[in-house]
Amino acid sequence: MRLTKFTHACVRIENGDRRLLIDPGVWTEAEAFDGVTDILITHEHDDHVDAERINELTATRQLQIFAPEPVLALLPTATVVGAGDEFKAAGFEVTAVGGQHAEIIDGLPGCTNLGYVVDGVYHPGDSYFVPETPVTTLLVPASAPWAKHREAIEMTRAIAPLRAFPIHDRMLSTDVGFANFDAWMDFKSETTYARIALSESADLD
Repeated sequence: MRLTKFTHACVRIENGDRRLLIDPGVWTEAEAFDGVTDILITHEHDDHVDAERINELTATRQLQIFAPEPVLALLPTATVVGAGDEFKAAGFEVTAVGGQHAEIIDGLPGCTNLGYVVDGVYHPGDSYFVPETPVTTLLVPASAPWAKHREAIEMTRAIAPLRAFPIHDRMLSTDVGFANFDAWMDFKSETTYARIALSESADLD
């Protein structure tokens, strides 16, 4: 199984000819969609879902989209899933977990957010939710208005994956922000931590 990192929170998981895309937002490269048959959306914010591009693609090719109910307003052809649901996407076993977006302040943004565990790979969307489902590879959020470095480390420790890679990092500067986050994760996360360069991949054994 191979994991490819795209800008911000978007990743592609593939195994042979099966390709699953998670959270292709407005900053996602066009190449991320190559060969993809299924898409998972964690929530409706445009850094996680480029509705215009996805709707254009669904008009010309077969795409199966799974998302929480509020995303239907943006992607009318999506299949609604909720926390606790288990299903297959691009042939991968998926469990939807969590349910709430992390708070910025005063209860905001107060919207639904689903994380997805895909054959042991956990994409939490905009949350630090710790699932009961076993996780071998954690995609840990690195930077956001709601994010705290301490919570990223605590989440990683609580899940105790075999490995962790950062996502949700568009707001960090590549020279200072990436280096600072990576150094702390490598120092304190208690797992094997590494950064996947944009459009590069990691093989998951």
